[in-house]
Amino acid sequence: MATKKKPENDFKDELKANASKVWLAGLGALATAEEEGGKLFRGLVKKGESYEKKGLAQFDRLKSKVEDAAAIAKERAGEAWEKVEEKVGEKVEEVEESWDERVVGALRKIGIPSKNEIANLTRRVEELTSLVGKKLRPAAASGTSGTSGTSGKTAKSAKGTKTSKPAKPAAKAKGRTKAANKSAKSTAGRRTR
Repeated sequence: MATKKKPENDFKDELKANASKVWLAGLGALATAEEEGGKLFRGLVKKGESYEKKGLAQFDRLKSKVEDAAAIAKERAGEAWEKVEEKVGEKVEEVEESWDERVVGALRKIGIPSKNEIANLTRRVEELTSLVGKKLRPAAASGTSGTSGTSGKTAKSAKGTKTSKPAKPAAKAKGRTKAANKSAKSTAGRRTR
């Protein structure tokens, strides 16, 4: 029996020795990890710092590029907007001109004179009033009336106030057209209203 116990004891001793070696290897690994871990940690911190610097530099470059692109886009958008405003302005002017032409045409069709025609007629009436006033002054000075239907008033009173009797239209002048005679009659008729 002694022989049986001997191999059993050898086996137990060997197992103990192996367990002790594994334990010592674990402690050695822990000690190495502790020593190397500190070195590894410091190495990782250094690498992280350098990577952060590179990342910030890349970020700054990218930020600069984005800002430049935004400025260019803003400038182009401004130019495009100016072109749009210009074209819209031109179209508005075209529409206004077209509308004005249509309104003037419609007014002409129903017989309403244009601003220029009214200005010309006003100027002509003033000229005729002045001419009549000049002819009435010598007649008023002599005491006789040269025209029928007026009471010898001066050009100023004929121009500025309404008379109780409507003035008779002047006789047709040589060379006047029908349209001129018609406008002279309508002007005289408007004046007495």
